[in-house]
Amino acid sequence: MTDIPPTDALHDRAVRIYDAFTHEHHDRRTLLRQMTALAGSAAAAEALILGIAASPAAAAITDPHDARLRIDRREGMEAGARSAAYIATPKASRKRLGTVLVIHENRGLTPHIEDVARRLALSGFHAIAPDLLAPQGGTPPDEDKARTLIGSLDYDLALKQAQAMMAHAAADRSGTGKVGVVGFCWGGAFVNRLAVAAGPALAAGVAYYGPAPDPSEAVKVRAPLMLHYAGKDARVNATGEPWVAALKAAGRPVEAFTYPGVDHAFNNDSAAARYDAAAAGQAWDRTTRFLHRYLDRA
Repeated sequence: MTDIPPTDALHDRAVRIYDAFTHEHHDRRTLLRQMTALAGSAAAAEALILGIAASPAAAAITDPHDARLRIDRREGMEAGARSAAYIATPKASRKRLGTVLVIHENRGLTPHIEDVARRLALSGFHAIAPDLLAPQGGTPPDEDKARTLIGSLDYDLALKQAQAMMAHAAADRSGTGKVGVVGFCWGGAFVNRLAVAAGPALAAGVAYYGPAPDPSEAVKVRAPLMLHYAGKDARVNATGEPWVAALKAAGRPVEAFTYPGVDHAFNNDSAAARYDAAAAGQAWDRTTRFLHRYLDRA
């Protein structure tokens, strides 16, 4: 017996149910009940969930042992609390590099986010992917537990830790002194918040489908921003549109792109049902060009 691909309508409804679980109620029993009602059986519901959810076993786009990269894991203290980060840097670069913080989704510092850090390093950046769950013991293997920890995270502390990492990177004379940030989903929202909090210390920010702050905060932003949105992501887009309008009204440099017909998390290649290679590739090209524009020169 072969699996029958879901219709577009069923797929869209399943994605909305799963997003409500991951971003709102975090109740797996509710998720299973709603998916079973949609799919017709518990087995079909589990298959839908597996297709939509990110897979920890998904193959990385870059090799974790790529000989072109220097990889490091660091632990320490930032802003009075435990900190941790995954760091990727190209070995053969003969020029000073800009630094990019890579902010994870609400599942914490996963292998996928480490993969993104390696992609950035291969694109010519010093990439630092903080584990912002470090003060709570670090990212757990269980994604549901990670989401629970994200819900109780001290957001002000996380912002202070990110700013401390930015300050260390800016002071490193081996780099350009310019620090940018890119984030996805929960991390995309964090990019916007960091842009509000960091002022001119942030040289550039890129947010992928991140819920936006109150538009009144736009006047505090100093960094150029690039914002990527998924056309079918009504939840995030409802906050993104007024945020972009407020940034433009305040005279802040912002580039915003909406990719038609794609789902929230379209960049995450470890979530097969939502990943869109064409949109992800276009967004990535725009992202790396944007970051090079603002980070390459001292």
